[in-house]
Amino acid sequence: MTFNKKKIYRWVKRIAILYVTVGIGLFVFQQKFILHPTKLAHNYTFKFDSKFEEINIPFNDTDTLNLIKFLPPDTIRKGVVIYYHGNMNNVEHYAGFTKPFTSKGYEVWMEDYPSFGKSTGKITEQKLYQQAMQVKKMANEKFSNDSIILYGKSLGTGIAAYVARNTKAKMLILETPYYSIPALFNCYAPIYPTTAMATFKIPTYEYIQNVKYQITIFHGTSDGVIPYSSSLKLKAFLKPTDTYITIPNADHININKTKLYLTKIDSLLK
Repeated sequence: MTFNKKKIYRWVKRIAILYVTVGIGLFVFQQKFILHPTKLAHNYTFKFDSKFEEINIPFNDTDTLNLIKFLPPDTIRKGVVIYYHGNMNNVEHYAGFTKPFTSKGYEVWMEDYPSFGKSTGKITEQKLYQQAMQVKKMANEKFSNDSIILYGKSLGTGIAAYVARNTKAKMLILETPYYSIPALFNCYAPIYPTTAMATFKIPTYEYIQNVKYQITIFHGTSDGVIPYSSSLKLKAFLKPTDTYITIPNADHININKTKLYLTKIDSLLK
């Protein structure tokens, strides 16, 4: 009996040590799990299939925000889509996603977050919000609110929702959104107190509750990065005029290539 108690104690101790060790690792390195930027030299030359303009915006004494404006082929502009991209690489990775908008006469403004591409500075949640708001303010210098579409993809959905809560625009479109960063964290580490551990919060569910204009959400049922269930919980906070579009069998990468997505985007842009 004594032997068994000692053996059980040793196993409990080992499990506890493993739990704490993994938990510390998740806490310390969580930003590396969430963010996967690819930096570019300041003199790097972008090459895109469509016309574009590059702007470097001084944000403070140390940070510079790099913004690419993807331009439609015609000189007549219907408006602008401010596109807050995902957690991978930089604007080069997302440039191909702009064609459904530029082909319909919209400019697409896409910023790189701090430490992504040519943007410099240390990334923080507050800085993501501040820079996103700065881009929206710049858009308002050229376009009226009813010509501005806020678009968030993956990580960018929470950022776009924040801007939408605090400013006027024509509509908010969210592609593969998450409920919040702690909730997403919990999908991968359910045995840990992710709400307390997460240094990034980005509560998308909170922000969309205060958006006064149209919201459209796209999510695929086979998304292996942001589970479909994560955005499904957002439906409870949508207005009767908002739309949640489920795309069967679409994953995190191919959702914007599906016929249903392209048809709906075309309808929204009309």
